[in-house]
Amino acid sequence: MPRQHRLAAGATSFEKGLTMTATRETTASAQQVWDVLADGWKFSGWVVGASRIRAVDADWPQPNSRISHSVGPWPALINDETVVENVVPERELVLRAKLWPVGEALVTMRLHSIPGGCRMEMSEVVATKPLDLIPDKVQLAAFWHRNHECLLRLALIAEGKKPDDV
Repeated sequence: MPRQHRLAAGATSFEKGLTMTATRETTASAQQVWDVLADGWKFSGWVVGASRIRAVDADWPQPNSRISHSVGPWPALINDETVVENVVPERELVLRAKLWPVGEALVTMRLHSIPGGCRMEMSEVVATKPLDLIPDKVQLAAFWHRNHECLLRLALIAEGKKPDDV
């Protein structure tokens, strides 16, 4: 199987047949979930590891738009950014997450309307050296738990639950 870093821009782990995709169903509609994804200021609320948002391009989530964010625990924060590679509104968002100083990852978010809500899918694969030397299956297994937590957080924000609901 070709390594992810050799893929053309915009190619995703879904297209290469990698199967370690985190999924979660939510009672929120695909539109409600998309509204969270499309609001860059909510990024740190659902992305595990993102500590704060520093700036969001006005045209987020259009291709090449960016979120400037910080990762890690305070005060040892690292400033970084995430860039939109591809977007199909209300269905798919492909991001290039910079992981300075260790590389970049391609993250694919897909939304599917289902009766009573939405099924969310999230796949993440390291895309550059040096971490791309790690076999794809190991990468996917490492990201799987993190991505499940991301989807839980995304669902909670999209559902807009009140304290009495949880």
